[in-house]
Amino acid sequence: MSDTRAPREIKTREFEERPKQWMPPDLLPEPDKQPGFDYRWIRVAMNAVADPRNISSRLREGYEPVDVSEQPKMKLLAHRDGPYKGNIEIGGLLLCKIPTEFVGQMQEYYAKQTRLQSEAVDNNLMRQSDPRMPIFNERRSSVSFGKGS
Repeated sequence: MSDTRAPREIKTREFEERPKQWMPPDLLPEPDKQPGFDYRWIRVAMNAVADPRNISSRLREGYEPVDVSEQPKMKLLAHRDGPYKGNIEIGGLLLCKIPTEFVGQMQEYYAKQTRLQSEAVDNNLMRQSDPRMPIFNERRSSVSFGKGS
């Protein structure tokens, strides 16, 4: 009986890999993550008009501009002059970092605000309910598809 199978040395991942395809570049490169920090691109200008109000509020929240020395692969994107000299900026967006513990605290804060507002709306709605014709407050949603024509 003859063996018509290919030798095992030929069957490797290199030979079975899909051909590589060209892809357009990302608009905003992903920074190298440092443990304990989350990264975010923050608007400092829109349509070439500075937006100091936005960046000011983000800095008060705890965001810090990332220095180019922390992200050496983004050296070409460093801002060369102005208030963000030595920081990484692309098209009016400044790369900033924030401690991960702050992110968790912000998420908890906004989840609590959302819950309190939903409860206030529910209480206001139920206050207007009449026992003869009660208002039902169901918080379920469903997706259905039509049959089409």
